[in-house]
Amino acid sequence: MREFDVKKQTEALIAYTRDWFNKFGDNSRAVIGISGGKDSSVTAAVLKEAIGTDRIRAVIMPNGEMSDIDDAILLASHLGLTYEIVPITDYYNAAIATFEKATTFDVTKDLKINLAPRLRMSTLYAVAQGQGVTSFVVNTCNASEDYVGYSTKYGDSAGDVSLLQDLTVTEVLQVGEYLGLPKQLVHKVPSDGLSGMSDEDKLGFKYAQLDEYISDPNADIPADVRESIQKKYVANLHKLQLMPAFKRVD
Repeated sequence: MREFDVKKQTEALIAYTRDWFNKFGDNSRAVIGISGGKDSSVTAAVLKEAIGTDRIRAVIMPNGEMSDIDDAILLASHLGLTYEIVPITDYYNAAIATFEKATTFDVTKDLKINLAPRLRMSTLYAVAQGQGVTSFVVNTCNASEDYVGYSTKYGDSAGDVSLLQDLTVTEVLQVGEYLGLPKQLVHKVPSDGLSGMSDEDKLGFKYAQLDEYISDPNADIPADVRESIQKKYVANLHKLQLMPAFKRVD
């Protein structure tokens, strides 16, 4: 595994975050969706250290019953964040009903799973535009999940600034511990809250194995895991790249 000085990297991350937001004025705000999972918890904690709670607007966006809503509220309470619960249930159901009337495409399981994070992202941008001051949506994806495309394009992979994009899951957990987050938020079994499966079950391998591979492609992990990671990486590269665009010929 690559070396990680948690104090050095966390303080650098806080400084980067403070400088980035202050470029747009010392009253610019951060808008973040919180679920009580490791990534949104650590990101929110970094934001608090960087710009203070008055400049953060946290949003909890349940779609029907949200099993971990108590964890999201715990996070907001622990950090002293202003938060609002904005259910997406009505317009999720309305969208599905509209799609089901269509005749040119099927309403697949994956369509239903990925619709929710896309609606959540549109909600975050609506909240940002309704703040009355310059506000930015903060992305909460990490390097491990980005590497294998474990995100929804134009959903949770979107945002105006990404704070954890260069940190693996292993490193994110260390930052969370360093910042004193409750153990149940940092070390809860990660789940997408959409499919009913844990993240590792859905991926087919452990985050520890993925992080080892990212640090060293020749790491001692099973050949089938290595092959699966590489296959996902290649298949999902489009999620990490800017939109391809034609360049006119002179």
